[in-house]
Amino acid sequence: MLLLDANTPASIIEQHYLIGSCNNILMGDNPPPLMMLSKAYDYITIKDNTIHIGAATPSGKIASFCKKHNIANFEFLSHLPGKLGGLVAMNAGMKEFEIFNHLQSVTTRSGVQPRSAIEYGYRYTNITEPIFEASFLLEYGYDSKRVDYFAKLRSNQPNDASAGSCFKNPQGEYAGRLIEAVGLKGVRRGALAFSPQHANFLVNYGGGSFQDAIALIEEAQKRVYEEFAILLECEVVILEQGYRPYKP
Repeated sequence: MLLLDANTPASIIEQHYLIGSCNNILMGDNPPPLMMLSKAYDYITIKDNTIHIGAATPSGKIASFCKKHNIANFEFLSHLPGKLGGLVAMNAGMKEFEIFNHLQSVTTRSGVQPRSAIEYGYRYTNITEPIFEASFLLEYGYDSKRVDYFAKLRSNQPNDASAGSCFKNPQGEYAGRLIEAVGLKGVRRGALAFSPQHANFLVNYGGGSFQDAIALIEEAQKRVYEEFAILLECEVVILEQGYRPYKP
């Protein structure tokens, strides 16, 4: 595993895929070469009404820091696993609470990029370089009621091992509803299944294979497209050299 820092040559970075906590990754038998940020990027500092957070900082650490110091706007991270770099790269969030809501800038190899220079939307950004740091507007007023609200949002999600939401919600729709509508909620292949609790979670009951996961993912994409003319886009990241996403 390559440890990445600001001095790593671009030619080396281009040959590797950056991972963090791997909370939303489906790893194949032949993944690309992998790299991760060194622990030097696990930090939180406050300066000039701005909170600076290293991209290797776990979400739980951020949530705890903000609770301790009465900092607002990060409460949703208490129920959103991952490290900051990955959360920023995909504009992670819960409902209308997204990481970009209060973001000011992102630091990559190219330097500091203000939010206005970045394209972003629902579970999307156009950031293609490794992220080293992100800065946010500092506001005080930690809201414990928001934490309770986010906990309720998670209450209908399975506790079984999974990579989180399998598919992004199509515009105006819910991936879980579509999967259930085509008869795949609770359907199992090997040790993997679309959860009977929430159909958009591909859960692993123990010893599930990459091949079974892909078979279920592609079956859902196929059925939903045939029934609703909607192509489900994976939110889970599939790391397997030679893998080609489903196309109808």
